[in-house]
Amino acid sequence: METTTFDYNYDDYNISDGLGRLVTPCNRNSDNKLGAHLSILFYFMFLFSVFGNGLVLYIIHRFEKLTTVTNILLLNLVLSSLIFMSSLPFIGVYMQLSKWIFGKVMCKIVGSVYYLGLYSSVLFLTLLTFDRHLAVVYSLGALQVRNRSYAVVSCVVVWLVSGLACIKPMILQNTFTNFIEKKTHCDEFPGNLSNINVNLLRAFGFYLQLFLFLIFPLVVIIYCYVRIAVTVVSSKIVTKFKTVRLIFIIVVLFFICWLPFNIVQLMHDNTCEEAQRRGYALQITRNMAYIYFCISPIFYTFVGKKFQNYFRQILVKRFPRLRKHISVSEYYRNNMSTKSTQNEL
Repeated sequence: METTTFDYNYDDYNISDGLGRLVTPCNRNSDNKLGAHLSILFYFMFLFSVFGNGLVLYIIHRFEKLTTVTNILLLNLVLSSLIFMSSLPFIGVYMQLSKWIFGKVMCKIVGSVYYLGLYSSVLFLTLLTFDRHLAVVYSLGALQVRNRSYAVVSCVVVWLVSGLACIKPMILQNTFTNFIEKKTHCDEFPGNLSNINVNLLRAFGFYLQLFLFLIFPLVVIIYCYVRIAVTVVSSKIVTKFKTVRLIFIIVVLFFICWLPFNIVQLMHDNTCEEAQRRGYALQITRNMAYIYFCISPIFYTFVGKKFQNYFRQILVKRFPRLRKHISVSEYYRNNMSTKSTQNEL
């Protein structure tokens, strides 16, 4: 769980580098304070995500059928986003206090939940893009492949892969006490793991995140949308363009928000000045990445015309006086009435 390098006050301490020379550790107060201030946004992100994703879940449950591939994938993507966002309040408290107050068990749980939500969201987004690619490029042949079994098996594979990728944080995430400030922290701290090659495990986790959760999704998504764009332009089918527009916006937004954070995470610093600059970049790009998980429900709800109509129906039903000011498609209104009757029966 990448959180922060805590602001130890090293001004009064000198540490030996093992060769008899005294080395003053790098002071990271400035970028840590920036991270502490920015982490206040985590609480708002969490609340907004719960409301936005909860609204999407309600709309899917209330108006849609979970027999379609797209709805099954969207449902899992929303769940993965909620899982990820559930870790932010704990991380926010951690960054503001510069100490972990929730105990060892919660340290491992929060770290695992953080990565499970992160990894599964990336893979579900990739899977959703690949499914759109099948539906548009191979519209006729894909009908036999794109069924409920295909969607369920794909989702199970994504959750399984994401869960296995969380083994590293489950093992290494631990609480430890800083010998200078006597504060408890939660980070990758192997402790007494004599039977595990920690360096090999960390290297495996690094390359796994690099290739499986960054390069692979990027290549797949770019390839799929190039094929989709070529197909749509050559066929000039407007309805297909409208179908993929929402997913395309979400994907572009994802990489705008998420790619800088991944690049900064993969960077290495050799000097204190480089570490400080990387610290500032990490605090800013981290918040850009987390914001994605907050605003993506807006696109699910307000960009797609179908979701717009569903949302209008909810408003009109809850607040009848808005009926004069909000127009609802007749088709969706009738569909809602039919489903309401069925639910009441």
